[in-house]
Amino acid sequence: MRLPLLIAAMLAMPAALAAQPAPLPPGRISVPGPQGGSGLAPVYLSADWTAPQPGVTRAVIVMHGLARNADTYFAAGLAARQAAGPAGAATLVIAPRILGAQDVVELHAPADMLRWRHGNWAGGAAATAPVPASSFAVFDAIIARLADRALFPALREIVVAGHSAGGQVVQRYAAVAPDNPALAREGIGLRYVVANPSTYVYFTPARPWPTAACPGYNAWKYGFASRLPAYVQGDPASLERRYRGRDVTYLLGTLDTDPNHPALDKSCAAEAEGPSRYTRGHAYFAALQADAGGPLAQRLFDVPGVGHNGHRMFTSPCGLAALFETPGCPKDK
Repeated sequence: MRLPLLIAAMLAMPAALAAQPAPLPPGRISVPGPQGGSGLAPVYLSADWTAPQPGVTRAVIVMHGLARNADTYFAAGLAARQAAGPAGAATLVIAPRILGAQDVVELHAPADMLRWRHGNWAGGAAATAPVPASSFAVFDAIIARLADRALFPALREIVVAGHSAGGQVVQRYAAVAPDNPALAREGIGLRYVVANPSTYVYFTPARPWPTAACPGYNAWKYGFASRLPAYVQGDPASLERRYRGRDVTYLLGTLDTDPNHPALDKSCAAEAEGPSRYTRGHAYFAALQADAGGPLAQRLFDVPGVGHNGHRMFTSPCGLAALFETPGCPKDK
């Protein structure tokens, strides 16, 4: 039997991505299961969110990649906040940590911690224990906590950002997450920053490169034809209309052009999106611009001189513009 595209891609990844996992962050967020119950996800936090934080006006959630190195991405988020100067001063930085089954064993994680099989969390799959919560539900739970005015009375904006596999997670979450009435009611903006992902989810069967040799190219997590996680509700056309209206910034490193990068998804479904991350990102944005599915409230920033490096992407002038709306990004498409 042919392996699903996602698992096949994971098996092709280098051993370095399965290295010793990062430590458990000290913070926790309770994530409800779809049929009741809950599990905990560990998070890094730049301030105590169990106590009121009246000085916080922005929250930046930074998602890690396949190496599950939330500590590294938390540090990148803190560095970007510092580089943003006054624009970042009132920002809470949050970095969730997704646990794989091997992490639970190696880190002696308690039984109430959510954990996922292989790398399927990158596509919003359900946890294997203690409840079948989608990895996307971790974002939902964090955002619900941030929308609590008793804790964050001055919050004006939430930014969900990810690089590499984290960028894949954020792009797909932006594509399928339901609208949040609490944010609208409280006047809290929600933006997404997608940096250097290997692939994107397409809303239609069209691709910029040939697909004849890849009969499953439009299955999830590359398209909507089949194998959708339970979290995804709605048809592709309505999801695309909603997605086009969401505030998404794509960050593409101009040097992230290696078609043989060891962490690049090389499955046939991925290759149908283009030969490199930089090419795939531009092709995806061009496809959105060419589609008549409604107004497009999105933008793309090239990050000059940067390859596949999350820290440099987020601390670059364009990274700071995407995260904190600072001036200085030389090109806004």
